Amino acid sequence: MREFSVPPLANVPLDSNITDLVLRQAAKSSNPALFSRLDSAGQWQDIRAKEFLADVSALAKGLIASGVGAGDRVGIMSRTRYEWALIDFAIWFAGGVSVPIYETSSPSQVAWNLGDSGAVAAFGESDHHENVIRQAAATEGLTSLTHVWQLEGDGLDTVRAAGAAVSDDELDARRRSAGLRDLATIIYTSGTTGRPKGCELTHGNFVELSENALATSLSGVVNEQSRTIMFLPLAHVFARFISVLAVAAGVTVAHTPDIKHLLPDLQSYRPTFILAVPRVFEKVYNSALTKAEDGGKGAIFHKAAETAIAYSRARQAGGAGLGLKLRHAVFDKLVYGKLRAAMGGEVAHAVSGGGPLGERLGHFFQGIGLQILEGYGLTETTAPVSVNTPERIKIGTVGVPIPGNSVRIADDGEILVKGICVMQGYYQRPDLTEESFADGWFRTGDIGQLDDDGYLLITGRKKEIIVTAGGKNVVPALLEDQIRADALVSQVLVVGDNRPFIGALVTLDEEALPGWLQRHGLPADTPLGDAASHAEVKAAVQELINQANQSVSQAEAIKSFRIVPSDFTEASGHLTPSMKVKRAQVMKDFEAVIDDMYTSPKPSRT
Repeated sequence: MREFSVPPLANVPLDSNITDLVLRQAAKSSNPALFSRLDSAGQWQDIRAKEFLADVSALAKGLIASGVGAGDRVGIMSRTRYEWALIDFAIWFAGGVSVPIYETSSPSQVAWNLGDSGAVAAFGESDHHENVIRQAAATEGLTSLTHVWQLEGDGLDTVRAAGAAVSDDELDARRRSAGLRDLATIIYTSGTTGRPKGCELTHGNFVELSENALATSLSGVVNEQSRTIMFLPLAHVFARFISVLAVAAGVTVAHTPDIKHLLPDLQSYRPTFILAVPRVFEKVYNSALTKAEDGGKGAIFHKAAETAIAYSRARQAGGAGLGLKLRHAVFDKLVYGKLRAAMGGEVAHAVSGGGPLGERLGHFFQGIGLQILEGYGLTETTAPVSVNTPERIKIGTVGVPIPGNSVRIADDGEILVKGICVMQGYYQRPDLTEESFADGWFRTGDIGQLDDDGYLLITGRKKEIIVTAGGKNVVPALLEDQIRADALVSQVLVVGDNRPFIGALVTLDEEALPGWLQRHGLPADTPLGDAASHAEVKAAVQELINQANQSVSQAEAIKSFRIVPSDFTEASGHLTPSMKVKRAQVMKDFEAVIDDMYTSPKPSRT
């Protein structure tokens, strides 16, 4: 199949916008809890729709009184927390446009986002963030930036107090100033290469996409009885869309700013669904495996995992046999129930985006009782173009288009997208906007295919396809995903463009490494650098590569590899905030290592 479209199921008035979603919830007699926060005693306290509306209105009045006009851009630089969502909606109530900034951004990156967007004000989470914003403004001469407020301390009280004289009528007029086709936010791509581009997302992108998603069986997952905990960065489009979708559905949303606290927060908050990128699910699986192996129960876990995968595959194919059902029931008591309890005990669904999850992990989690609804999208598409739903799920794919969206596969395999999800364009870059569209279809840069039922399968990034010196086209993700699935490995980068054979850079998982070393009779405290050059570690990585090579042709197989003695991280500049490897930066920084791989007498034997 070359093209698949799903007509919209929800019609939204042109004069409406994101703020109407809050008013809709506040008008309900149930007055649903839209958010939940930890109080000083460590207890979760609900914030209901009417309370949220009142505070959003007070802050919006303060923004209006401080000179933020309709269409003005306002930056937000903070970790994921309740106040992030509060300010986001306040900016929209004031008729403004939000400009999210990753809280780990450098002054030069902050200056680019605020300067390019022409922001008139910004919020920083703490003293540190405020200082970074002010430093950026001073260094780059951002004269339009007239206000910088903090989320902590009395910063928000200052904004509230400033709006005391603004009337309800003035606020309502400002709130109504934007319609579906008006700009809601400019999200700068985290960027694996070059300067970030500002994606212009409209109120319609968020509202129409939310309403049409809720018109599917996703409404059984996302509704007033649902709870989720947000730990992905709200500066990223995936978490941002879910934040708006949750308000549209009346979901109660909690936030945890530090992923180190995620496990206890999951257990105390007990969400019914979560959202994460594939790397999080990989870490959950690998952490459980490592813990089992460290406790001498590795064999049991492996059998439990195989059973979960087989059970899920059998059910997808039509039904599991009695023997498999019995094994599954045994492991549910021994293993699966404990995994679900670690996530709070009530999680039944998870939404995965930001990259391909992989069929094996999808079946594993489905088999333990956590249905992962994998979807696909980019910043330019307001996150989801397509998604698996509870009633229409095919593990290994990213689902069918959300109603109102269309997917087409170009002659070269590139995925093209059209519909309610697609951005207006790149801010102040008509040249890039024109390059990115072909006859009204947005060029995603991803390679994929549609099956006979309209389900989309992602196979790689167009710009990451490697062409060897012998002319062989290789899709790195096919190999990388398989190798990275092992607990010992953290990251993999397949290389070989214009080279005689395919090679790979591999990093080790620092959390899993000590246990692995101990189980193999090596000192658990062996430094990462020493472990990277140890013969037994190299042999283990070689075996993983051998297994991955079985899925590709000889010409596509990895012939040589190097274990890098440090991990790729956001701090090192090798990962984006959404955990994608910055391929060009890694290849630049490890150029000498890659060159050595190709100048050695012969590649490693596989």
